[in-house]
Amino acid sequence: MSSMQAMVMTRTGGPEVLELQQLPLPALPSPGHLRVRLHAAGVNPVDTKLRANGTYYPERLPAILGCDGAGVVESVGSAVTRFKPGDKVYFCNGGLGGEPGCYAEYTTVHAEYAARMPVNLDFVQAAAMPLVLITAWEALHDRVDLQRNDRVLIHAGAGGVGHVAVQLAKLSDAQVATTVGDNAKLQFVHDLGADRIIEYKKEDFVQAALDWTDGAGVDVTFDTVGGATFCRSFAATRVYGQVVTLLQTNCDVDSIKLARLRNQSIHYTLMLTPQYLALHAARVHQRELLEQAARLVEAGDLWVRVSDVLGLSGAAEAHRRLGEGHNIGKIVLRID
Repeated sequence: MSSMQAMVMTRTGGPEVLELQQLPLPALPSPGHLRVRLHAAGVNPVDTKLRANGTYYPERLPAILGCDGAGVVESVGSAVTRFKPGDKVYFCNGGLGGEPGCYAEYTTVHAEYAARMPVNLDFVQAAAMPLVLITAWEALHDRVDLQRNDRVLIHAGAGGVGHVAVQLAKLSDAQVATTVGDNAKLQFVHDLGADRIIEYKKEDFVQAALDWTDGAGVDVTFDTVGGATFCRSFAATRVYGQVVTLLQTNCDVDSIKLARLRNQSIHYTLMLTPQYLALHAARVHQRELLEQAARLVEAGDLWVRVSDVLGLSGAAEAHRRLGEGHNIGKIVLRID
């Protein structure tokens, strides 16, 4: 077999710019790489943003999107010792417009950046996990160093990153408040163990957070929404507290003044930075996070919710559904 099917981004635009094409099988870029027969690819909001606004490498179209993959090692480079053909792996790699992504039957990944799949997950569940797990872990542990009994407010706790963050926070014995938009999401985060659930359409999340903490504000706010939600989070966070966000931010002067008056720390986390800037040690660290996550998954302490499963040719439909914002958890492409 010398060719494969892939969903290819031909230009920037709406979901319709994703087209199913026949492409050559990817060659191993180095002796340290694996070629993986993909069985599933996770779909993330960053994919839709790159599709709509352009990839990190706009001159390299067409491009294969999709950072999250799970599959079986098909071949290994001469320097690879960590894996052999037949091993099941999962990873966050490619999909930014440089290295090929995971909306395809095959991809390549450096062996140092792939982790063994949890033995109790299927490919669909495994492909849903890498980006959201690494994002939530880096935000809560690497950035704000969440501690036992900390009070943390997680925005959009039923979302892809949010529902993993709720679980990680509870595993750290933190107290968790989270915002949700409807009853189905309320029940979902209740089942995850959230201590205070804020229906943001019915109550003001700032006041709810203050009431929950006897007026002091939470120790940590994790913002996965951006915009006004981020800017209002300073008022919900205590003096000397921490706010960590996934999004670009642009707040009014009064919001920033409040953060400064309260001596708050503001953190940004973009888990794709190590890939984009080719930071090897940071990428190995992210792989090690996947290995730690696998142990938690195998112990029954962590899981990822998959809301929709579509075929490879359903990538455009997956982008449409993600854009609507109603899904709980993750959307995954199954690659037969």
